[in-house]
Amino acid sequence: MVEIRNLTKTYGKYRALNNLNLHIDKGEIFGFVGPNGAGKTTTMRIICGLLQADWGEVYVDGIDSLNHNELIKRKVGYVPDFFGVYDNFKVMEYMDFYGSMYGIDGETVRKTSLGLLDLVNLSDKADSYVDGLSRGMKQRLCVARALIHNPQLLILDEPASGLDPRARFELKEIMKNLGSMGKTIIISSHILPELGEMCTSIGVMEKGNLIANGKVEEITRQSRQANPLTIQILENKDQAIQILRQTPQVQKLSIRDNEIIIAFCGEEADMAQLFSNLILSGVKVSGFHREEGNLETLFLEITGGEKR
Repeated sequence: MVEIRNLTKTYGKYRALNNLNLHIDKGEIFGFVGPNGAGKTTTMRIICGLLQADWGEVYVDGIDSLNHNELIKRKVGYVPDFFGVYDNFKVMEYMDFYGSMYGIDGETVRKTSLGLLDLVNLSDKADSYVDGLSRGMKQRLCVARALIHNPQLLILDEPASGLDPRARFELKEIMKNLGSMGKTIIISSHILPELGEMCTSIGVMEKGNLIANGKVEEITRQSRQANPLTIQILENKDQAIQILRQTPQVQKLSIRDNEIIIAFCGEEADMAQLFSNLILSGVKVSGFHREEGNLETLFLEITGGEKR
């Protein structure tokens, strides 16, 4: 659905995107992870046709996004990080207004709007004024508005920012429903655990570069490997240390009383072989555990930075 090749964007001497290459399959829910200034919003706006690139190529459903701006805008729905609503409109009037901008006739707009308001759980607010809605409701209304022309690609920039836990949960459920309908979605967020629950693939941005990209299952596996493995030893600790230092998958090792803490980068089968080697060598292992991995751990491990 989305193909990006060598995409580059500079602002003066600052390079916001540095030869970005990215492929997103149709039907994916793709999560953009990264600190402020990493290049997520710049990438999204270029895909939508709202910002010019310096060079590179962007294709949406096979259409050259950089040279066919009007065609792309009919294929893409965009919810910016700072969304705007017209407070003096009623909810249905707001939907009618945006439908008319796409040249959709009034009867079709109303029928489509009712379905979209039902999708985002705002059916009971159709005749309410927009300024009377909560922030979470306004965000869901903006999602409905972005879908009024039935785009194949939906892009949301930090949609959960400023929302309370209930509103974030509702937004997450809407994204899952849209994914089940076959929509391709690109969503950026700093709330990493929620992206892990919602997305099928994730890309980590840092200083204009895509430094990690893959399926959520693979990224999660990497996050587990990023956490230390603690082994409790009853006897022959020196023998255990010698074996661990000779094991290629053990990258770091530290000792704390009767515990040995290691950074272990192998698969489950490698871990099983390691414990087999320890036991066969006469090492008495009383237990072991590894902290659960999460996307925040992996993000900090990959970027080498502090939590922002």
